[in-house]
Amino acid sequence: MKVVIQRVNHASVTVDGEIKGRIGKGFLILFGAEPDDNDEGCAKLAEKISKLRIFEDGNGKTNLSIKDVSGDILSVSQFTLLADCSHGNRPSFIGAAKPDEANRLYERFNSELRARGIKVETGVFGAHMTVDLENDGPFTIVL
Repeated sequence: MKVVIQRVNHASVTVDGEIKGRIGKGFLILFGAEPDDNDEGCAKLAEKISKLRIFEDGNGKTNLSIKDVSGDILSVSQFTLLADCSHGNRPSFIGAAKPDEANRLYERFNSELRARGIKVETGVFGAHMTVDLENDGPFTIVL
């Protein structure tokens, strides 16, 4: 699994002109699944993300988690995170999980986040999406 976490002031995802998910302060997470990923990995990743301390406290130190700041998550499936550009100029995506399994893992990942008390909005798996965000910092982490 590969995720990109962006700390945002707000973010939204639109499909065919319709907003499908929108959050205020929190994380925009781009999620990509690999063929060997499993449910246990989804749980571990959700646990890590729920406790990740990358929000500033009153002293300007990154000591607060998403739960500490009552933040939300916008989770977007993104198989292109698994692109292999090592040969030629056209990316290969054979390192990404098959669509049915990738969608199952994406849904499981989102359920694991929700089980930890975080509000999660989503995009639409497999759709062409437009993502709008205001990155806070910018603060971006790859797990």
